[in-house]
Amino acid sequence: MNIQSLKLQAIDFRNATEREYAAFNDFQNRLQAERMPEDPPIPLDERISWLSVVPDKLVKRSWVVWDPTETAIVADAGAAFWDTDENRHILDFGIGVLPAYRRQGIARRLLALGADFAEEQGRRLMLCESNDRMPAGEAFLLRLGAERRLETHLNQLALDELDQALVERWLQEGPERAPGFALGFWEGLYPEAELEAIAELHNVMNTAPRGTLDLEDFTTTVAMLRDRERSLVADGDKRITAFVRERATGAFAGFTELFWHPNRPYLAWQGATGVYPQFRNHGLGRWLKAANLTRLMREHPELRSVRTGNADSNAPMLKINHALGFKPLIAYGYWQLDVARVRAYLAGA
Repeated sequence: MNIQSLKLQAIDFRNATEREYAAFNDFQNRLQAERMPEDPPIPLDERISWLSVVPDKLVKRSWVVWDPTETAIVADAGAAFWDTDENRHILDFGIGVLPAYRRQGIARRLLALGADFAEEQGRRLMLCESNDRMPAGEAFLLRLGAERRLETHLNQLALDELDQALVERWLQEGPERAPGFALGFWEGLYPEAELEAIAELHNVMNTAPRGTLDLEDFTTTVAMLRDRERSLVADGDKRITAFVRERATGAFAGFTELFWHPNRPYLAWQGATGVYPQFRNHGLGRWLKAANLTRLMREHPELRSVRTGNADSNAPMLKINHALGFKPLIAYGYWQLDVARVRAYLAGA
């Protein structure tokens, strides 16, 4: 097979054709079956909703490679960055290739496009990820000379193994250990009147471990929150947020979020959990997670498992999650790749 003859196409997923959406959804579901064989395929209408709504501040480029008959997509690449004042040296980049088409030069062609885009945008570092269920990705990054800078795991909690007595104890201990705080919930969208304070609350996530990745703090703004809310509605995702306030001032102290989709009512995803440093060591993280999980389980008895991503170095959060019963499912690595090194690799190749 002459790989160079395969059609490589730049694609704007906000304005793709029905044929392109269908082919891309099939391609992504084939990759997902390799990475997560326990999960069902994503329906086409859901995929289109994900792809067609792009936040205003997110700059994104995508490419696909078609098979010889141009009826199926066999590879893709995506590059993206947030157009903000921070991290102007960084570009997120990823490549996916179906097993039958690997080690034939397709990834190299896509890599060159990513490097071109990075240089056009003045970005010197490409951030990439790999996982232990698809070892070809790590092997490719090692050949490029990328540096593995952060180790994480996707962890999963089987709710039939949840220690309910532990959760009840955390719910009881929460207000006892932290009587100066009040617990509350938002279901669905955030209240518009509090978006400024909620955006600032999200910035506590800058205290989460980043390994040795060359990253600056990322500032969440009200405009970004509104973008995320639009995407949440468009995607069909549901969200429940638990938060705590300091009673004396009314100021937020911490929050935690759970997401799920009606197409997969048995599975929830744990989103961000954060507590301001000055309010830590009062058991707020345990209280928040126990309260949010209890409420979601009560309202959605069909729920069977919860997944979350954690840095392996995030000892405080892992202590909570391991106590709840979360277990490792997939290991992920996050890599830095200097664009100059990519150019040297491509020249040598």
